[in-house]
Amino acid sequence: MIAMIFRRILLVLLLVGGFWYVVNHNHPAGLVPGSGMGELHLSEAHAAPEYDAEELNNIAVYKKVLPSVVNITATSRVLNFFFEVVPQQGQGSGFILTADGKVLTNFHVISNGNGSVQRGTVVDVTTYDKRHYKANIVDVDPHHDLALLQLRGASNLTPAVLADSRNLVVGQKVYAIGNPFGLNGTMTTGIISAIRSIHGPMGDPIENAIQTDAAINPGNSGGPLLNSRGEVIGITSLIATNPNEPVEQNAGIGFAIPIDTAKAVLSDFQKYGRVRRPWMGISSLEIGPDLAEQMGLAAEYGLLIDRVLPGGPAERAGLRGGNEPALLDNQQIHIGGDLIVAIDGKQVTSQQDLADIMNTHQVGDSVSVTYFRGRRKMTTRVTLGEAPSDRSL
Repeated sequence: MIAMIFRRILLVLLLVGGFWYVVNHNHPAGLVPGSGMGELHLSEAHAAPEYDAEELNNIAVYKKVLPSVVNITATSRVLNFFFEVVPQQGQGSGFILTADGKVLTNFHVISNGNGSVQRGTVVDVTTYDKRHYKANIVDVDPHHDLALLQLRGASNLTPAVLADSRNLVVGQKVYAIGNPFGLNGTMTTGIISAIRSIHGPMGDPIENAIQTDAAINPGNSGGPLLNSRGEVIGITSLIATNPNEPVEQNAGIGFAIPIDTAKAVLSDFQKYGRVRRPWMGISSLEIGPDLAEQMGLAAEYGLLIDRVLPGGPAERAGLRGGNEPALLDNQQIHIGGDLIVAIDGKQVTSQQDLADIMNTHQVGDSVSVTYFRGRRKMTTRVTLGEAPSDRSL
């Protein structure tokens, strides 16, 4: 009997000892609870963090502009593979122009991707403070990838401040605020990488586009590109992407439509209800020293008129196009036409120079054109016409 009691006591002690061993020894190597811990002292800041001058400016720009930036969702109905009507959504950004709710964005944000806005498209706009509005489409300009919206029932909104884009320089700091991938109120920073002509989403040329390395992703389209004072200098529109990636994303090369182009479009919207682009009615070829020498031209720069459009402004002013077919880079051109070297006394060396001059004029303006006909230098006045929808100059 005593032996049985002893065995039971021994069994209990073994169980208790085994449990103690498992609890105190079943830990990762070298980790023993409480061993060598001592008292833990953490170093904590005793004052609010101090920001350097650049950080302070970043914060100021963000606080100033965020109330003017909106998120835009456009919903249209399309046919799927099975000919069923299904909703299709486009998403982007925009910014407020007036306190009563006029908003500027990209045309491609609200379009159906084929150069038009489908009847019945519903546009929803959300402000930074989560207020939701339905929006009417006031005017569109597919060629410059711009659209003007009016928020229904809006008042006391905060308009963005517009700068100008005439004197931008490479290296200048810029900010982009928008809704990339639907992440509202995102700010990125960078510099102006270049000023160059590009083709927009609809294939139309956009002159003086602002190239930037500020991160721009899907959803940023239509949002503001800003200078260091928080003023709008452009409208973010395009990104260069890696064709091997399944999702469009920033590659360090983004483009914005210059705000001066947008101002000219908005002026036409207000005056005429559509965009009226001034136009000389020519197609031309940029001339540099090499081509000038090969062709025996009187100047080593300028725009050589390939052809003038019948009945257009240039033809009415007496300017002449080429009459001798030739090949240049496997493209047929016509040589022998007038060589334009200046307009209103401003030297013209490229298509961009011509575009810059056109952007400073309205339809019906008269400009002085200096040109060479053969070796003879001449001047004429051209009354600018309205460009057809498929012409830019």
